[in-house]
Amino acid sequence: MSKLSVVISAYNEEKNLRGCLESVKDLSDEIIVVDNSSTDKTSEIAKDYTTKVFIQENNPLKIDFQKNFGFSKAVNEWILSLDADERLTPELKEEIKQAIDSRSPVLEEPRTIYNGYLIPRKNIIFGKWIKSDTWWPDYQVKLFRKGKGKFSQNSVHKKLDIEGEVRKLENPLTHQNYTSVSQFITKLNNYTDIEAQSRFLSGYKFSWIDSVKFPVDDFLKTFFLEHGYREGLHGLVLSILQAFYMEIVFVKLWEKEKFKEVEVDNFIDKLKNEFNISGMKFKYWLTTALIYESKNPFKKLALRATRKIVTRKIKES
Repeated sequence: MSKLSVVISAYNEEKNLRGCLESVKDLSDEIIVVDNSSTDKTSEIAKDYTTKVFIQENNPLKIDFQKNFGFSKAVNEWILSLDADERLTPELKEEIKQAIDSRSPVLEEPRTIYNGYLIPRKNIIFGKWIKSDTWWPDYQVKLFRKGKGKFSQNSVHKKLDIEGEVRKLENPLTHQNYTSVSQFITKLNNYTDIEAQSRFLSGYKFSWIDSVKFPVDDFLKTFFLEHGYREGLHGLVLSILQAFYMEIVFVKLWEKEKFKEVEVDNFIDKLKNEFNISGMKFKYWLTTALIYESKNPFKKLALRATRKIVTRKIKES
């Protein structure tokens, strides 16, 4: 059977790291921890499980890229890339064993050689497994052949690029995503830095109206389009927080413009018009959600008629 190296890049993860390492110690043939100059006991905890602890310069914007360094230190054929707040279940560990065993029947097409595997994540946010489309199944490439994968995208949600064929595993890992509001705000600052920089470098054209569009559109997408409303208060709060996130992205883009003064004729009228459009968008998506959730065919017909009228008004605005 092929051997497996586990690579973790961490910064100040003393609260999470031990749980992650406990979940992989009976699966891995090698554990590599890249400590990004932590100021807590991250390295001490890591050394309880492995001698391969490497200290790297801390850069919150490049913590995933530090995993590439860890990948280069791995000696085994397969690599499992994890974050300190992720945990493997017994079912997932068994599936991973089968996936990296070339003799295993888990491969539906024995002639196909897979170089990477997508693993679904159960995102636990504020104590609840969030199942809306934003957060579930949240497939991530976590398992791959050495030399066939690396992080190469400088974006908020960095992607592990794989050379060759990739397939999905069925059993999820557990991701203790956000456990507190403070943690969300701390990560938000880092993520919005990257998001703003990425948009800026992509040629974003600054517009003051985006101070309204960015948060409104992201709320509507997260809460309605991606079915956040099914999560009740959790979904509502997370959608509002996502809107706040996008407002911060806008302000950081404005900051890159050195907070330039924007002269707008009839500013209040234009703002009113934008809020009216946002209100119609909200009504459209609210009506769509009601159509989707309703079991009454006559109510569905009435709601579709309402949505048609709203759609026409949006196009005319």
